Amino acid sequence: MVNESETLGGSLEDLYAFCAVIEFGTLSAAARERGETKGSISRRLSRLEQRLGVALLARTPRSVSATEEGTAFYLKARDALTLLADASASARAAQEIAAGHLRLTAPLDIGVGVLPPLLARFRELYPQIDIELLLTDTPLDLSAHRIDLALRATPGNLPDMSYRASALINFRIALYCAPDYLAGREPPLRPAQLVEHQLLACREMVGAATLQLSDARGREANLTLKPVMRTSDYASAHQLLCSGVGIGPLPDLIARRSLADGALLPILADWQVAPGTLYAISLSGAQAPARVRLFREFLRGELSALQQQT
Repeated sequence: MVNESETLGGSLEDLYAFCAVIEFGTLSAAARERGETKGSISRRLSRLEQRLGVALLARTPRSVSATEEGTAFYLKARDALTLLADASASARAAQEIAAGHLRLTAPLDIGVGVLPPLLARFRELYPQIDIELLLTDTPLDLSAHRIDLALRATPGNLPDMSYRASALINFRIALYCAPDYLAGREPPLRPAQLVEHQLLACREMVGAATLQLSDARGREANLTLKPVMRTSDYASAHQLLCSGVGIGPLPDLIARRSLADGALLPILADWQVAPGTLYAISLSGAQAPARVRLFREFLRGELSALQQQT
């Protein structure tokens, strides 16, 4: 198979030099246009002809003109260079202009419980950006799935060193229940009293669930409880807890809205199940397109504001 880079050799500057000679009529004029010497242009042309194995120009002491092959090559090279210039301009514009298609992926619980109002607000600010949201708890390869930004609770094992993980916000997983669940029941005042209550276990647990709690004073409580119900994700756990099935863990990011409208109550508010951090993961970090950088910073600001309201 022919390697085109070896066939043309040199650099794109050789092609630009050749096209300049055709367009300006002489090596001297082409040299002035390109900001090079006449000798430099001549060497570029010779190198290009040698690589192609064909004479592109007919030279005389006073003039230079394109051969038949040179004319055919010029027409195609000119079009190719124009397309390349357009592509370069588009790439540069993507770094500066907030427009285009933004392809996101997020876990189901974040996508259902946190993102909808934020995405609607972002679209109001940047209507020229259209958004595609892929909700899955399976980490997707950003390059293979053409994803601009992934939201993950942990950076995990990034499949490529070119990926960049940017921390958006810290959160805590704590215990909650619905007011209806506490009707006729005394709320637990100490972790040990949880054994008297119905527990919803989230994520994959088999048999008895070990619940580890800690507080700001450094105290820890390790409890072995038998859940009355299990679910695989926080999105369904949120709905189940709001329905009154019992007490269970939720990230405060997801519980926030239900806390505000009274659908959930905090249980053992001084204790937490675990801390966490939400990350925005992209392919190119600071060199990401404007649409990606804008959304990442928008999300960081909005999540921080929501946390302060809690």
